[in-house]
Amino acid sequence: MIEIPTDLPADLVPLSWLIGVWEGTGVVDYRVGDAHFEGEFTHRVSFSHDGGPYLNYAATAWLAADGERPAQQLVAETGFWRLSRPATAATPGPGLLPALETAPIRTADDVEQLRTDGGGFEIEVNLVHADGVSELYLGEVKGPRIDIATDAVVRTAAAKPYAAATRMYGLVDGHLLWAWDIAALGREMGSHASARLARVD
Repeated sequence: MIEIPTDLPADLVPLSWLIGVWEGTGVVDYRVGDAHFEGEFTHRVSFSHDGGPYLNYAATAWLAADGERPAQQLVAETGFWRLSRPATAATPGPGLLPALETAPIRTADDVEQLRTDGGGFEIEVNLVHADGVSELYLGEVKGPRIDIATDAVVRTAAAKPYAAATRMYGLVDGHLLWAWDIAALGREMGSHASARLARVD
């Protein structure tokens, strides 16, 4: 059963099942030429909200130590998840520019108008990685399942080659399951990691 916080903005109701702190383990398995990257990692993901029409996101993953190598951080990323809604005069920004009009209070009926013909809601996800990669994902949330794919990837000159990605998230038996496919290091899109997480807060 999904409990929706009473102070949640209407735009976040379709994403409300994500809210909380999730921890668990996963497996990375990615081969590029003669190099094979594999191992079990621990993963911590946090989805929260601060009253705005978006979810705050933060995640870290650590490769478990083995007899040959110490534990190492694999990823640290932060970002924002939201329903896809066109900007209006009531939308603040860009930068510190205020809205030109007062935003109306959104209701469940307003959000329902955003539902796609397939029964879901289009979403936008902006993620920034500590290793110099930034991603814009577009996709859909439909009940307790989310499918997103990169629309744009930007990386610094020092970042490793990373061209595209897809991610899938699902709520199964109270656990957050996800899978992440990437096109990186000159390889075409392929499976690279998956995890099963339990809500801890």
